[in-house]
Amino acid sequence: MLEVSGLTAAYGQVTAIRDVSLSVNAGGILAVIGANGAGKSTLLKTIAGILPAVSGTIIFDNEDMTRRSAFDRVRRGIALVPEGRRLFPSLTVQENLQTAFASKRKGAWTLDTVYDLFPLVAERRQRRAGDLSGGEQQATAIARALLTNPKLLLLDEVSLGLAPAIIADLYSRLPEILAQGTGVLLVEQDVSQAMKVADSVYCLLQGATSLTGTNLAMADISAAYFGMEKK
Repeated sequence: MLEVSGLTAAYGQVTAIRDVSLSVNAGGILAVIGANGAGKSTLLKTIAGILPAVSGTIIFDNEDMTRRSAFDRVRRGIALVPEGRRLFPSLTVQENLQTAFASKRKGAWTLDTVYDLFPLVAERRQRRAGDLSGGEQQATAIARALLTNPKLLLLDEVSLGLAPAIIADLYSRLPEILAQGTGVLLVEQDVSQAMKVADSVYCLLQGATSLTGTNLAMADISAAYFGMEKK
């Protein structure tokens, strides 16, 4: 579904990711791990079209997306749940969700089905988003992305700042999302959580690939994560 080849992106003169190549299958999860500043969020922003690629290609659903706008990518089925959620705090939960309708994509996800997936979001639908807890905001942000009926869901730091019980609840919803054939590219600092849900793992170190594969040993992951030689 997604094929990224030789992707490089920068902020001005500072290269943030370089020569990154990865793939995501329909209905599969690829977890991207790495320390702060490794380039994980930059990778998702570049795939989503928020940050332009300096070089490389992004092929999605057999189409070259490398130079397409962020909105065009949403309309073709790429949705980003950004770090920090990025909800409109003055709008109600339901009004935030309805902004997703601008994509005009049809599919299984409607207000009713996302409310079924996230009952707490349904209960809070008339509250202002700015008044929600962190977990409630994260659930709302995921629900909003789903309402674009994506083929590819980009999840940036789902667990950041949340209690373990909330994290477990959010991750428990993933099987229902995958059941729609949606591929997931997951950025996660919590390596153990990433390993629990992902089909394969991709590690970034200072913007470059340090490890990728399936059924990886924790010693290999730790070495790749911190840039150390394996003992």
